[in-house]
Amino acid sequence: MKNLKMKAARAAKDLSQEELAKEVGVTRQTISAIEKGNYNPTINLCINICQALDKTLDELFWPE
Repeated sequence: MKNLKMKAARAAKDLSQEELAKEVGVTRQTISAIEKGNYNPTINLCINICQALDKTLDELFWPE
């Protein structure tokens, strides 16, 4: 399932995939795969992404 909420939050902070990846310690390809729904991140990575984007786990990773 695509993570459009994460992509929108990243865009709202005017961050590229590369910039977010550097901030959370992964590759740009990992961020891309998460947004496309091709990669299931660890809880620690989810938390790091949420902190970088000023969002909660529910806001970015909980299905509606």
